Amino acid sequence: MDRKKIFISIAVYNEKENIKDLVEKIFFLGVENLNLVIIDDNSPDGTGEILDELAFKYPIIAIHRKGKLGYGSAHIVGFKKAIEAGASMVITMDADFSHHPMVILEMIRALEDGFEIVVGSRRIQGGKIIGWNWWREFCSAGAMQFSRLILGLKTKDVTSGFRAYQVRVIKQLSLDKITSNGYSFLEEILFLCEKQKFKIKEIPITFLDRKKGKSKLSSGEIINFFITILRLKINR
Repeated sequence: MDRKKIFISIAVYNEKENIKDLVEKIFFLGVENLNLVIIDDNSPDGTGEILDELAFKYPIIAIHRKGKLGYGSAHIVGFKKAIEAGASMVITMDADFSHHPMVILEMIRALEDGFEIVVGSRRIQGGKIIGWNWWREFCSAGAMQFSRLILGLKTKDVTSGFRAYQVRVIKQLSLDKITSNGYSFLEEILFLCEKQKFKIKEIPITFLDRKKGKSKLSSGEIINFFITILRLKINR
């Protein structure tokens, strides 16, 4: 079937070991009218140069930012590029193969079936995490439960970065008013979507901890996660 453009937004920092293989696997899916917007925060490992090479071969918008400006602000740039291009759907995913590209097909089908947001969920039946130790799993599950309790969220996996949105939903979110630059962006945008009662579907995914490169989740990001919860609670 003919469809409007589909954009995938990927925020990268020091992903030279992953980005080429990921891009190739995404385009191997054969999705019609698929475009990538990849936002690099001045990676010192040469990720930006690899992106430029890939952009000659594939329909990729490579964006090079001058500093490490954050995960959330990167995806806002990706959303705006999707809107400018007249895309109908935009998907966010990580660059480290934690999110399996094959799930993209299921997400697209769910949006075409009428859902407005699709969340790749580790926290529903059939979802799982591979590669985390018990402490990381305990902390993650506890943080999610806290977020859901304080904010009244119905979505089980509030921190999943593997999501698909109808672009018309993104247009209604007032992107410039979203203040979370880091990973807490994920809970803020989900909170706004649930507040506006958009139709959300969670699909089970297997989250595989990265095999190459280093995790970008810092103690500062964890603190910001809880600060964001309290800010959203106060301002709701």
